[in-house]
Amino acid sequence: MQQRGGNGGRVTIAEVAERAGVSTATVSRVLSGRGQASAEMRRRVQKAADDLGYRVNSIARALRNSRTDTVGMVVPSITNPFFTSLVESVEHALGREGKELFLCDAQSDPEVEARRLASLVARNVDGIIVSPSHGTASGPAVQETADRLPLVQLDRFVGGTDTDWVGVDDIAAMRQVVDHLHEGGARSAAFVGSRLTNSSSEQRLEGFRRRAADLGMAVRDAWILLDDYTVEWGEAAVAELAAGSPGGPPDAIVCADDLIALGVTRACRAHGIDVPGRVQVTGFDNIEFARLGEPALTTVDQPRDRIAAEAVRLLAAAAEAAAGGDAAPGSRAHIALVPHLVVRDSTRAGGPR
Repeated sequence: MQQRGGNGGRVTIAEVAERAGVSTATVSRVLSGRGQASAEMRRRVQKAADDLGYRVNSIARALRNSRTDTVGMVVPSITNPFFTSLVESVEHALGREGKELFLCDAQSDPEVEARRLASLVARNVDGIIVSPSHGTASGPAVQETADRLPLVQLDRFVGGTDTDWVGVDDIAAMRQVVDHLHEGGARSAAFVGSRLTNSSSEQRLEGFRRRAADLGMAVRDAWILLDDYTVEWGEAAVAELAAGSPGGPPDAIVCADDLIALGVTRACRAHGIDVPGRVQVTGFDNIEFARLGEPALTTVDQPRDRIAAEAVRLLAAAAEAAAGGDAAPGSRAHIALVPHLVVRDSTRAGGPR
């Protein structure tokens, strides 16, 4: 509870300054986290504020600065471990800038996503980071939001929108995956992924097809199985492959994310298919559970901390450009980071583990 000041009202910044023996400007600089101040000065100011029970009036500060130091984030599904870890990375990156995160789950539904975006705008956040749930249906709400305040898309993106984007190069990632499987002896491969409703699904499949063709690996239409990013779908896909392939499944199963891959390896065990002896399996995202699978998954590691740091940097730059009237359509950043392959026990070729 905040103490009363000497005049019977709330403690003022002047009283904190007097107790710490510094100017009010120094107190403001220290408590706002902006500007230069020595460690000793920060300690003195913070101790004085704590002793007096002073608390920054965030509403008043927002009115003065025309900002709230809050950022909204909308992800397709918070139940997906990849997005959970990505949110954590973004929150840490924002924390280093003295900003707070408001998180919304779009429930993989563009209509819910649109409502979440509108809600964040109504709450006067300084900007929004969004991973769109749909490659086309998310477009109108994303662009409408971007027209009102700074917005950065990350991981997934909606084409035709005028915003910055940062994520990984899915084409390059799939090239690493298919090259690795080929080196391990695979001459045929299946792809198990999500329905082609977002940029990640589309580009991962395109990258897989392109590199498999380059290397002359057999890929049948019946081996391209698309449904959802879930363990259950991975299990069901293996049943389809086992039933629809008289000569047995292909040499490798490339999965669009780790949840699918975990389902695939589990189903392979149930069907008596040795991994990696008979079939090599790869995932994507390097979630925590990937290394705990049986066998441990070879997977693409997304540099989540770098993605988050770039998203926060781009958002700050967009806010600064908007404030100065410098934001120009068509000048948006598109940053595709190259991920790396983490080789574990679900594939045969050697490499870093």
